[in-house]
Amino acid sequence: MLALMKHEDQTRSLVTEVVPEAFPWVRFLPREDVQAFVVELVDALEGAEALCNPAPVAQVITSWRHTAEVHADPELLAVLQRDGDDFGAVPAPGAADA
Repeated sequence: MLALMKHEDQTRSLVTEVVPEAFPWVRFLPREDVQAFVVELVDALEGAEALCNPAPVAQVITSWRHTAEVHADPELLAVLQRDGDDFGAVPAPGAADA
């Protein structure tokens, strides 16, 4: 399945169309991010099955859900997309105490 997702545009498009039924919050993600989520989810599912441990899958879903939360809030998205200011060099730990 992962190989199809990575290399077949039709498969990726089809899965991208149905994934909002299982994860409604993906509607807030850009289409490219939905595709990236699906590929990462399938990859995590395969790896988690090999380990008999669902934790990696839960982490992928949680991380992408937080990304969708950012996209759902236009003000937060604008703040996070802004170029930050450079506040100069940061001293090495303990250097300021000397």
